[in-house]
Amino acid sequence: MTPSPRPATSPTTIVLTVITGTVMIPIDITIVAVAIARLSQETGASLPVIQWVATGYTLALATVIPAAAWAISRFGARQVFLTAIGVFTIGSGLVAASWNVESLIAFRVLQGLGGGFVMPAAMTLTLRSAPPEERGRLMALLGLPVLVGPVFGPVLGGWLLDTMSWRWMFLINLPLGLLGLVLGMRNLPRLERGPSARLDVRGLLLLPPAMALLVLGTSFAEGTLLDAQVLVPIGAGILLVALFVRHALRAAAPLLDIRLLGRRLTGGSAAMLVCFAGGYFGSMILVPLYWQVVRGESATTAGLLMAPAGIAAGIMIQVSGRLIDRFPPLPVIGSGIIVSTLGFGALALQLSADAPMATLAATHAIATAGAGFVMLPTMTIATRYLEDSAIPAGSTMINVMNQVATALCTAGVSVLLAAALSARLPGLGSDGVGALSSLSPTERAAVAPFAAEALQVAFWLPVTMMAISAVVAFLVFRRTPSARSASSSTGMRAESAQTDENARRVGAS
Repeated sequence: MTPSPRPATSPTTIVLTVITGTVMIPIDITIVAVAIARLSQETGASLPVIQWVATGYTLALATVIPAAAWAISRFGARQVFLTAIGVFTIGSGLVAASWNVESLIAFRVLQGLGGGFVMPAAMTLTLRSAPPEERGRLMALLGLPVLVGPVFGPVLGGWLLDTMSWRWMFLINLPLGLLGLVLGMRNLPRLERGPSARLDVRGLLLLPPAMALLVLGTSFAEGTLLDAQVLVPIGAGILLVALFVRHALRAAAPLLDIRLLGRRLTGGSAAMLVCFAGGYFGSMILVPLYWQVVRGESATTAGLLMAPAGIAAGIMIQVSGRLIDRFPPLPVIGSGIIVSTLGFGALALQLSADAPMATLAATHAIATAGAGFVMLPTMTIATRYLEDSAIPAGSTMINVMNQVATALCTAGVSVLLAAALSARLPGLGSDGVGALSSLSPTERAAVAPFAAEALQVAFWLPVTMMAISAVVAFLVFRRTPSARSASSSTGMRAESAQTDENARRVGAS
Protein backbone atom coordinates (compact mmCIF):
# COMPACT_ATOMS: atom_id res chain seq x y z
CA MET A 1 0.00 0.00 0.00
CA THR A 2 1.41 3.40 -1.01
CA PRO A 3 1.26 5.89 1.86
CA SER A 4 -0.64 9.08 1.24
CA PRO A 5 1.49 12.18 0.62
CA ARG A 6 2.46 14.26 3.63
CA PRO A 7 0.74 17.67 3.94
CA ALA A 8 2.56 20.79 2.76
CA THR A 9 2.03 22.55 6.09
CA SER A 10 4.83 21.78 8.53
CA PRO A 11 4.02 19.03 11.08
CA THR A 12 4.85 21.35 14.01
CA THR A 13 2.38 23.96 12.74
CA ILE A 14 -0.30 21.30 12.43
CA VAL A 15 0.28 20.02 15.97
CA LEU A 16 0.33 23.50 17.52
CA THR A 17 -2.92 24.28 15.71
CA VAL A 18 -4.49 21.09 16.99
CA ILE A 19 -3.33 21.83 20.56
CA THR A 20 -5.18 25.15 20.48
CA GLY A 21 -8.40 23.21 20.00
CA THR A 22 -7.69 20.26 22.28
CA VAL A 23 -6.41 22.08 25.38
CA MET A 24 -9.98 22.78 26.54
CA ILE A 25 -11.13 19.14 26.58
CA PRO A 26 -9.07 17.59 29.42
CA ILE A 27 -9.20 20.80 31.46
CA ASP A 28 -13.00 20.75 31.37
CA ILE A 29 -13.02 17.26 32.88
CA THR A 30 -11.35 18.45 36.09
CA ILE A 31 -12.16 22.16 36.24
CA VAL A 32 -15.74 21.44 37.34
CA ALA A 33 -14.61 19.26 40.26
CA VAL A 34 -13.85 22.30 42.42
CA ALA A 35 -17.23 23.92 41.62
CA ILE A 36 -19.64 21.12 42.52
CA ALA A 37 -20.40 22.48 46.00
CA ARG A 38 -20.91 26.04 44.69
CA LEU A 39 -23.13 24.84 41.85
CA SER A 40 -25.23 22.85 44.31
CA GLN A 41 -25.63 25.93 46.47
CA GLU A 42 -26.51 28.33 43.62
CA THR A 43 -28.90 26.03 41.76
CA GLY A 44 -30.52 24.53 44.84
CA ALA A 45 -29.90 21.03 43.46
CA SER A 46 -28.88 18.17 45.70
CA LEU A 47 -25.35 16.75 45.47
CA PRO A 48 -26.45 13.55 43.63
CA VAL A 49 -28.21 15.70 41.01
CA ILE A 50 -25.51 18.34 40.55
CA GLN A 51 -22.90 15.58 40.23
CA TRP A 52 -24.35 14.95 36.77
CA VAL A 53 -22.70 18.17 35.62
CA ALA A 54 -19.46 16.16 35.73
CA THR A 55 -20.88 12.69 35.07
CA GLY A 56 -23.01 13.78 32.08
CA TYR A 57 -19.98 15.35 30.40
CA THR A 58 -17.79 12.29 30.92
CA LEU A 59 -20.60 9.97 29.84
CA ALA A 60 -21.18 11.85 26.58
CA LEU A 61 -17.43 12.00 25.96
CA ALA A 62 -17.09 8.23 26.33
CA THR A 63 -20.21 7.42 24.31
CA VAL A 64 -19.17 9.08 21.05
CA ILE A 65 -15.47 8.11 21.02
CA PRO A 66 -16.12 4.68 19.40
CA ALA A 67 -17.78 6.33 16.39
CA ALA A 68 -14.80 8.64 15.78
CA ALA A 69 -12.87 6.22 13.52
CA TRP A 70 -15.84 5.83 11.15
CA ALA A 71 -16.52 9.58 11.13
CA ILE A 72 -12.88 10.36 10.32
CA SER A 73 -12.83 7.81 7.48
CA ARG A 74 -16.15 9.09 6.14
CA PHE A 75 -15.73 12.86 6.43
CA GLY A 76 -11.99 13.37 6.95
CA ALA A 77 -9.99 14.20 10.09
CA ARG A 78 -9.97 17.94 9.34
CA GLN A 79 -13.73 18.22 8.99
CA VAL A 80 -14.40 16.07 12.08
CA PHE A 81 -11.94 18.10 14.15
CA LEU A 82 -13.38 21.48 13.14
CA THR A 83 -16.98 20.34 13.60
CA ALA A 84 -16.22 18.86 17.03
CA ILE A 85 -14.47 22.04 18.19
CA GLY A 86 -17.45 24.06 16.97
CA VAL A 87 -19.94 21.88 18.88
CA PHE A 88 -17.79 22.00 22.02
CA THR A 89 -17.46 25.79 21.84
CA ILE A 90 -21.20 26.33 21.31
CA GLY A 91 -21.89 23.94 24.19
CA SER A 92 -19.52 25.94 26.43
CA GLY A 93 -21.37 29.16 25.70
CA LEU A 94 -24.71 27.52 26.40
CA VAL A 95 -23.45 26.07 29.70
CA ALA A 96 -22.35 29.55 30.80
CA ALA A 97 -25.80 30.89 29.90
CA SER A 98 -27.77 28.03 31.52
CA TRP A 99 -30.74 29.10 33.65
CA ASN A 100 -31.36 26.03 35.83
CA VAL A 101 -29.77 22.72 36.75
CA GLU A 102 -31.56 20.83 33.94
CA SER A 103 -30.23 23.14 31.22
CA LEU A 104 -26.78 23.11 32.85
CA ILE A 105 -26.57 19.30 32.68
CA ALA A 106 -28.04 19.15 29.15
CA PHE A 107 -25.51 21.64 27.76
CA ARG A 108 -22.65 19.83 29.53
CA VAL A 109 -23.72 16.70 27.66
CA LEU A 110 -23.58 18.69 24.40
CA GLN A 111 -20.05 19.75 25.31
CA GLY A 112 -19.08 16.12 25.84
CA LEU A 113 -20.58 15.02 22.53
CA GLY A 114 -18.30 17.46 20.73
CA GLY A 115 -15.28 16.75 22.90
CA GLY A 116 -15.37 13.00 22.31
CA PHE A 117 -14.46 13.39 18.63
CA VAL A 118 -11.63 15.86 19.18
CA MET A 119 -8.73 13.71 20.41
CA PRO A 120 -9.03 10.84 17.85
CA ALA A 121 -9.18 13.42 15.04
CA ALA A 122 -6.27 15.34 16.55
CA MET A 123 -4.16 12.16 16.80
CA THR A 124 -4.96 11.27 13.20
CA LEU A 125 -3.93 14.72 11.93
CA THR A 126 -0.73 14.56 13.99
CA LEU A 127 0.33 11.02 13.08
CA ARG A 128 -0.33 11.47 9.36
CA SER A 129 1.59 14.74 9.15
CA ALA A 130 5.03 13.12 9.53
CA PRO A 131 6.88 9.84 8.86
CA PRO A 132 7.01 7.20 11.63
CA GLU A 133 10.50 8.10 12.86
CA GLU A 134 9.40 11.69 13.67
CA ARG A 135 6.07 10.97 15.36
CA GLY A 136 7.38 10.80 18.92
CA ARG A 137 8.27 14.50 19.01
CA LEU A 138 4.88 15.48 17.58
CA MET A 139 2.94 13.25 19.96
CA ALA A 140 4.89 14.82 22.82
CA LEU A 141 3.57 18.23 21.82
CA LEU A 142 0.05 16.88 21.40
CA GLY A 143 0.23 15.23 24.81
CA LEU A 144 0.70 18.44 26.77
CA PRO A 145 -3.04 19.05 27.24
CA VAL A 146 -3.66 15.36 28.06
CA LEU A 147 -1.27 15.12 31.03
CA VAL A 148 -0.94 18.74 32.10
CA GLY A 149 -4.58 19.79 31.67
CA PRO A 150 -6.00 17.69 34.51
CA VAL A 151 -3.37 19.09 36.88
CA PHE A 152 -3.98 22.76 36.08
CA GLY A 153 -7.76 22.41 35.72
CA PRO A 154 -8.41 22.63 39.49
CA VAL A 155 -6.02 25.60 39.78
CA LEU A 156 -7.83 27.54 37.09
CA GLY A 157 -11.25 26.48 38.31
CA GLY A 158 -10.50 27.40 41.91
CA TRP A 159 -9.19 30.84 40.93
CA LEU A 160 -12.17 31.65 38.70
CA LEU A 161 -14.56 30.41 41.37
CA ASP A 162 -12.93 32.49 44.10
CA THR A 163 -12.49 35.71 42.10
CA MET A 164 -15.31 35.77 39.51
CA SER A 165 -18.15 33.31 38.85
CA TRP A 166 -18.55 29.64 37.95
CA ARG A 167 -19.87 30.78 34.55
CA TRP A 168 -16.36 32.00 33.63
CA MET A 169 -15.12 28.43 33.89
CA PHE A 170 -16.96 27.85 30.60
CA LEU A 171 -16.77 31.33 29.05
CA ILE A 172 -12.96 31.00 28.82
CA ASN A 173 -13.54 28.23 26.26
CA LEU A 174 -15.11 30.66 23.77
CA PRO A 175 -11.99 32.59 22.69
CA LEU A 176 -9.92 29.39 22.69
CA GLY A 177 -12.54 27.59 20.61
CA LEU A 178 -12.84 30.42 18.10
CA LEU A 179 -9.06 30.67 17.81
CA GLY A 180 -8.86 26.91 17.28
CA LEU A 181 -11.45 27.12 14.49
CA VAL A 182 -9.72 30.02 12.71
CA LEU A 183 -6.28 28.41 12.90
CA GLY A 184 -7.72 25.02 11.97
CA MET A 185 -9.38 26.31 8.81
CA ARG A 186 -6.12 28.01 7.87
CA ASN A 187 -3.50 25.38 8.78
CA LEU A 188 -5.04 21.90 8.90
CA PRO A 189 -4.58 19.86 5.71
CA ARG A 190 -7.28 18.01 3.83
CA LEU A 191 -5.83 14.54 4.15
CA GLU A 192 -6.45 11.94 1.50
CA ARG A 193 -9.34 9.71 2.55
CA GLY A 194 -9.42 5.98 2.07
CA PRO A 195 -12.46 4.07 0.84
CA SER A 196 -15.41 4.99 3.03
CA ALA A 197 -17.14 1.97 4.51
CA ARG A 198 -20.81 1.94 5.38
CA LEU A 199 -21.65 2.78 8.96
CA ASP A 200 -21.56 -0.34 11.13
CA VAL A 201 -25.04 0.06 12.61
CA ARG A 202 -24.84 -3.11 14.70
CA GLY A 203 -21.52 -2.00 16.16
CA LEU A 204 -23.01 1.45 16.83
CA LEU A 205 -25.82 -0.19 18.79
CA LEU A 206 -23.33 -2.21 20.86
CA LEU A 207 -20.13 -0.31 21.63
CA PRO A 208 -21.25 3.29 22.44
CA PRO A 209 -23.99 2.06 24.83
CA ALA A 210 -21.41 -0.29 26.39
CA MET A 211 -19.08 2.67 27.02
CA ALA A 212 -21.94 4.69 28.49
CA LEU A 213 -23.00 1.88 30.82
CA LEU A 214 -19.45 1.22 32.05
CA VAL A 215 -18.86 4.89 32.83
CA LEU A 216 -22.33 5.23 34.37
CA GLY A 217 -21.86 2.22 36.63
CA THR A 218 -18.43 3.30 37.81
CA SER A 219 -19.68 6.81 38.57
CA PHE A 220 -22.03 5.29 41.16
CA ALA A 221 -19.31 3.18 42.83
CA GLU A 222 -18.65 5.48 45.76
CA GLY A 223 -18.98 3.09 48.69
CA THR A 224 -19.23 -0.42 47.31
CA LEU A 225 -19.24 -2.37 44.08
CA LEU A 226 -21.88 -4.73 45.49
CA ASP A 227 -24.80 -2.48 44.70
CA ALA A 228 -27.46 -2.89 42.01
CA GLN A 229 -26.93 0.60 40.57
CA VAL A 230 -23.26 -0.31 40.08
CA LEU A 231 -23.43 -4.00 39.13
CA VAL A 232 -26.32 -3.76 36.66
CA PRO A 233 -24.86 -1.10 34.32
CA ILE A 234 -21.31 -2.48 34.57
CA GLY A 235 -22.53 -6.02 33.92
CA ALA A 236 -24.65 -4.86 30.97
CA GLY A 237 -21.69 -2.86 29.64
CA ILE A 238 -19.34 -5.84 29.82
CA LEU A 239 -21.93 -8.01 28.05
CA LEU A 240 -22.29 -5.46 25.24
CA VAL A 241 -18.50 -5.23 24.91
CA ALA A 242 -18.30 -9.03 24.55
CA LEU A 243 -21.04 -8.97 21.91
CA PHE A 244 -19.24 -6.18 20.07
CA VAL A 245 -15.94 -8.10 20.08
CA ARG A 246 -17.73 -11.14 18.64
CA HIS A 247 -19.35 -8.97 15.99
CA ALA A 248 -16.18 -6.99 15.15
CA LEU A 249 -14.16 -10.16 14.55
CA ARG A 250 -16.70 -11.27 11.95
CA ALA A 251 -17.68 -7.99 10.27
CA ALA A 252 -15.88 -6.80 7.16
CA ALA A 253 -15.83 -3.16 8.30
CA PRO A 254 -16.60 -2.94 12.05
CA LEU A 255 -17.14 0.33 13.87
CA LEU A 256 -13.77 -0.27 15.56
CA ASP A 257 -11.25 -2.64 14.00
CA ILE A 258 -10.15 -4.55 17.10
CA ARG A 259 -8.10 -6.87 14.88
CA LEU A 260 -5.40 -4.20 15.08
CA LEU A 261 -4.84 -5.37 18.65
CA GLY A 262 -3.42 -8.58 17.15
CA ARG A 263 -0.35 -6.61 16.08
CA ARG A 264 2.29 -6.96 18.76
CA LEU A 265 3.19 -3.30 19.23
CA THR A 266 -0.38 -1.99 18.93
CA GLY A 267 -2.00 -4.61 21.15
CA GLY A 268 0.86 -4.78 23.64
CA SER A 269 1.07 -1.00 23.96
CA ALA A 270 -2.69 -0.80 24.48
CA ALA A 271 -2.54 -3.42 27.26
CA MET A 272 0.30 -1.58 28.95
CA LEU A 273 -1.56 1.74 28.71
CA VAL A 274 -4.68 0.23 30.25
CA CYS A 275 -2.67 -0.66 33.36
CA PHE A 276 -0.62 2.52 33.58
CA ALA A 277 -3.24 5.09 32.54
CA GLY A 278 -5.84 3.53 34.83
CA GLY A 279 -3.43 3.78 37.75
CA TYR A 280 -2.16 7.26 36.92
CA PHE A 281 -5.53 8.93 36.43
CA GLY A 282 -7.03 6.95 39.31
CA SER A 283 -4.42 8.46 41.63
CA MET A 284 -5.33 11.97 40.55
CA ILE A 285 -8.53 12.03 42.61
CA LEU A 286 -6.59 11.15 45.77
CA VAL A 287 -3.98 13.90 45.78
CA PRO A 288 -6.41 16.88 45.82
CA LEU A 289 -8.54 15.02 48.38
CA TYR A 290 -5.53 14.77 50.67
CA TRP A 291 -4.81 18.49 50.47
CA GLN A 292 -8.43 19.50 51.02
CA VAL A 293 -9.73 16.85 53.43
CA VAL A 294 -6.65 15.99 55.50
CA ARG A 295 -4.80 19.32 55.41
CA GLY A 296 -7.85 21.61 55.13
CA GLU A 297 -6.53 23.60 52.16
CA SER A 298 -8.79 25.46 49.73
CA ALA A 299 -9.37 24.23 46.19
CA THR A 300 -7.12 26.98 44.81
CA THR A 301 -4.29 26.15 47.22
CA ALA A 302 -4.63 22.44 46.50
CA GLY A 303 -4.33 23.18 42.79
CA LEU A 304 -1.25 25.33 43.31
CA LEU A 305 0.39 22.58 45.37
CA MET A 306 -0.17 20.24 42.41
CA ALA A 307 1.18 22.74 39.86
CA PRO A 308 4.84 21.57 40.12
CA ALA A 309 3.65 18.11 39.05
CA GLY A 310 2.03 19.60 35.95
CA ILE A 311 5.17 21.55 35.07
CA ALA A 312 7.34 18.46 35.56
CA ALA A 313 5.06 16.37 33.36
CA GLY A 314 5.07 19.01 30.62
CA ILE A 315 8.87 19.17 30.53
CA MET A 316 9.34 15.40 30.58
CA ILE A 317 6.80 14.86 27.80
CA GLN A 318 8.94 17.01 25.50
CA VAL A 319 12.13 15.17 26.48
CA SER A 320 10.59 11.71 26.08
CA GLY A 321 9.03 12.63 22.75
CA ARG A 322 12.47 13.19 21.29
CA LEU A 323 14.04 10.18 22.99
CA ILE A 324 11.38 7.76 21.73
CA ASP A 325 12.34 8.67 18.15
CA ARG A 326 16.04 7.98 18.78
CA PHE A 327 16.20 5.08 21.21
CA PRO A 328 14.44 1.72 21.69
CA PRO A 329 11.15 2.08 23.60
CA LEU A 330 11.99 -0.13 26.60
CA PRO A 331 14.70 2.11 28.15
CA VAL A 332 12.55 5.22 27.67
CA ILE A 333 9.14 3.88 28.70
CA GLY A 334 10.49 1.39 31.26
CA SER A 335 12.47 4.06 33.12
CA GLY A 336 9.37 6.26 33.24
CA ILE A 337 7.24 3.46 34.69
CA ILE A 338 9.84 2.71 37.37
CA VAL A 339 10.17 6.38 38.40
CA SER A 340 6.41 6.87 38.43
CA THR A 341 5.66 3.66 40.36
CA LEU A 342 8.33 4.30 42.99
CA GLY A 343 7.36 7.97 43.15
CA PHE A 344 3.67 7.33 43.79
CA GLY A 345 4.58 4.55 46.22
CA ALA A 346 6.80 6.97 48.14
CA LEU A 347 4.03 9.57 48.06
CA ALA A 348 1.57 7.07 49.53
CA LEU A 349 3.97 6.20 52.35
CA GLN A 350 4.47 9.87 53.21
CA LEU A 351 0.78 10.77 53.44
CA SER A 352 0.17 11.76 57.04
CA ALA A 353 -1.63 14.55 58.82
CA ASP A 354 1.56 16.57 59.32
CA ALA A 355 3.91 15.53 56.49
CA PRO A 356 6.10 18.39 55.14
CA MET A 357 4.16 20.04 52.32
CA ALA A 358 7.26 20.80 50.25
CA THR A 359 8.39 17.17 50.41
CA LEU A 360 4.98 15.90 49.31
CA ALA A 361 4.80 18.37 46.41
CA ALA A 362 8.32 17.43 45.28
CA THR A 363 7.59 13.69 45.47
CA HIS A 364 4.38 14.16 43.50
CA ALA A 365 6.29 16.15 40.86
CA ILE A 366 8.89 13.36 40.49
CA ALA A 367 6.18 10.71 40.18
CA THR A 368 4.31 12.73 37.55
CA ALA A 369 7.55 13.42 35.67
CA GLY A 370 7.92 9.66 35.29
CA ALA A 371 4.44 9.50 33.77
CA GLY A 372 5.64 12.00 31.16
CA PHE A 373 8.00 9.27 29.91
CA VAL A 374 5.21 6.71 29.58
CA MET A 375 1.82 7.85 28.28
CA LEU A 376 2.56 9.63 25.00
CA PRO A 377 5.64 7.56 24.02
CA THR A 378 3.51 4.41 24.38
CA MET A 379 0.73 5.92 22.26
CA THR A 380 3.39 6.74 19.68
CA ILE A 381 4.64 3.15 19.60
CA ALA A 382 1.08 1.80 19.43
CA THR A 383 0.32 3.77 16.25
CA ARG A 384 3.76 4.39 14.74
CA TYR A 385 3.76 1.59 12.19
CA LEU A 386 0.07 1.56 11.30
CA GLU A 387 -0.88 2.31 7.72
CA ASP A 388 -2.42 5.74 7.19
CA SER A 389 -5.83 4.15 6.64
CA ALA A 390 -5.60 2.32 9.99
CA ILE A 391 -4.53 5.32 12.07
CA PRO A 392 -8.10 6.58 12.80
CA ALA A 393 -9.09 3.15 14.13
CA GLY A 394 -5.85 2.81 16.11
CA SER A 395 -6.04 6.23 17.73
CA THR A 396 -9.74 5.80 18.51
CA MET A 397 -9.12 2.39 20.08
CA ILE A 398 -6.39 3.80 22.34
CA ASN A 399 -8.76 6.56 23.52
CA VAL A 400 -11.59 4.07 24.14
CA MET A 401 -9.41 1.73 26.20
CA ASN A 402 -7.90 4.58 28.22
CA GLN A 403 -11.38 5.94 28.98
CA VAL A 404 -12.61 2.56 30.24
CA ALA A 405 -9.44 1.89 32.26
CA THR A 406 -9.60 5.32 33.91
CA ALA A 407 -13.28 4.91 34.80
CA LEU A 408 -12.82 1.43 36.28
CA CYS A 409 -9.70 2.32 38.29
CA THR A 410 -11.31 5.52 39.58
CA ALA A 411 -14.26 3.44 40.75
CA GLY A 412 -11.92 0.97 42.44
CA VAL A 413 -10.04 3.77 44.19
CA SER A 414 -13.33 5.29 45.37
CA VAL A 415 -14.52 1.97 46.79
CA LEU A 416 -11.22 1.32 48.57
CA LEU A 417 -11.22 4.83 50.03
CA ALA A 418 -14.82 4.55 51.23
CA ALA A 419 -14.16 1.16 52.83
CA ALA A 420 -10.98 2.39 54.53
CA LEU A 421 -12.75 5.50 55.84
CA SER A 422 -15.66 3.41 57.13
CA ALA A 423 -13.28 1.05 58.98
CA ARG A 424 -11.36 3.90 60.64
CA LEU A 425 -14.13 6.46 61.08
CA PRO A 426 -17.42 4.57 61.40
CA GLY A 427 -19.09 7.69 62.78
CA LEU A 428 -19.03 9.27 59.31
CA GLY A 429 -21.72 6.90 58.09
CA SER A 430 -22.15 6.43 54.34
CA ASP A 431 -21.26 10.03 53.42
CA GLY A 432 -17.51 9.38 53.62
CA VAL A 433 -15.55 12.21 51.99
CA GLY A 434 -18.63 14.43 51.91
CA ALA A 435 -18.96 14.19 55.69
CA LEU A 436 -15.27 14.99 56.16
CA SER A 437 -15.61 18.11 54.02
CA SER A 438 -18.38 19.45 56.25
CA LEU A 439 -16.42 19.12 59.51
CA SER A 440 -15.20 22.16 61.40
CA PRO A 441 -11.42 22.81 61.42
CA THR A 442 -11.14 21.41 64.96
CA GLU A 443 -13.12 18.28 64.10
CA ARG A 444 -11.13 17.79 60.89
CA ALA A 445 -7.81 18.04 62.73
CA ALA A 446 -8.96 15.31 65.13
CA VAL A 447 -9.80 12.81 62.36
CA ALA A 448 -7.06 13.85 59.89
CA PRO A 449 -4.63 11.02 60.84
CA PHE A 450 -7.31 8.40 60.17
CA ALA A 451 -8.32 10.03 56.88
CA ALA A 452 -4.66 10.05 55.81
CA GLU A 453 -4.39 6.32 56.55
CA ALA A 454 -7.49 5.67 54.43
CA LEU A 455 -5.97 7.59 51.52
CA GLN A 456 -2.80 5.52 51.84
CA VAL A 457 -4.83 2.32 51.49
CA ALA A 458 -6.60 3.60 48.37
CA PHE A 459 -3.29 4.69 46.84
CA TRP A 460 -1.97 1.15 46.60
CA LEU A 461 -4.39 0.20 43.79
CA PRO A 462 -2.94 2.78 41.35
CA VAL A 463 0.61 1.91 42.43
CA THR A 464 -0.04 -1.80 41.85
CA MET A 465 -1.48 -1.16 38.40
CA MET A 466 1.58 0.88 37.43
CA ALA A 467 3.86 -1.92 38.66
CA ILE A 468 1.94 -4.42 36.51
CA SER A 469 2.43 -2.14 33.50
CA ALA A 470 6.21 -2.48 33.99
CA VAL A 471 5.96 -6.26 33.48
CA VAL A 472 3.82 -5.79 30.37
CA ALA A 473 6.25 -3.21 28.98
CA PHE A 474 9.20 -5.57 29.39
CA LEU A 475 7.37 -8.41 27.60
CA VAL A 476 6.21 -6.20 24.73
CA PHE A 477 9.19 -3.90 24.12
CA ARG A 478 12.26 -5.95 25.05
CA ARG A 479 13.16 -6.68 21.41
CA THR A 480 11.78 -3.55 19.76
CA PRO A 481 14.43 -1.37 18.06
CA SER A 482 14.41 2.41 17.83
CA ALA A 483 12.31 4.06 15.12
CA ARG A 484 15.38 5.25 13.24
CA SER A 485 16.97 1.80 13.32
CA ALA A 486 13.75 0.21 12.09
CA SER A 487 13.43 2.83 9.36
CA SER A 488 17.04 2.34 8.30
CA SER A 489 16.63 -1.44 8.21
CA THR A 490 13.47 -1.14 6.14
CA GLY A 491 15.21 1.22 3.75
CA MET A 492 18.22 -1.09 3.42
CA ARG A 493 15.98 -4.09 2.73
CA ALA A 494 14.08 -2.13 0.09
CA GLU A 495 17.34 -0.94 -1.51
CA SER A 496 18.74 -4.48 -1.48
CA ALA A 497 15.57 -5.84 -3.06
CA GLN A 498 15.73 -3.17 -5.79
CA THR A 499 19.41 -4.01 -6.45
CA ASP A 500 18.56 -7.71 -6.80
CA GLU A 501 15.73 -6.87 -9.17
CA ASN A 502 18.02 -4.67 -11.33
CA ALA A 503 20.64 -7.42 -11.41
CA ARG A 504 18.02 -9.96 -12.47
CA ARG A 505 16.91 -7.71 -15.33
CA VAL A 506 20.49 -7.14 -16.49
CA GLY A 507 21.16 -10.88 -16.43
CA ALA A 508 18.02 -11.58 -18.40
CA SER A 509 18.99 -9.10 -21.08
